[in-house]
Amino acid sequence: MLDSRTAPYAALVLRLALGVMFIAHALLKYTVFTLPGTVKFFESLGLPGPLAYLTFAAELVGGALILAGLGSRYAAAALVPVLIGATWAHAGNGWLFSAPNGGWEYPAFLAAAAIAQALLGDGRYALANVWFNRNPGRVYA
Repeated sequence: MLDSRTAPYAALVLRLALGVMFIAHALLKYTVFTLPGTVKFFESLGLPGPLAYLTFAAELVGGALILAGLGSRYAAAALVPVLIGATWAHAGNGWLFSAPNGGWEYPAFLAAAAIAQALLGDGRYALANVWFNRNPGRVYA
């Protein structure tokens, strides 16, 4: 049974954590690995290099939307294929993400978290409720 007293806080915690994680991963690609380095990594996997730029943009913009609570449901759903791709990219490295070159457990968990966010939506404590004049008394869990 869903506890309507705590569900809005659960949705908020998930949304904030997932949004920050996506932004952090985008910035990691930009500042540490660099975008040209990320392109080379994608190409080493047999993926088209320009897909690295799309992945960076999706993580940055999608993470910001999720963090703010503006279309979280759609942003999270749109990022699930990125996470499935990351799971595939790390599948050969073993299960644990602490394995050399990172395992697949972390991106797989994040895919599940993004699916949960897509099912939950923005939640009560989101900018969408203010900007789009949603009923503040309704439980957005």
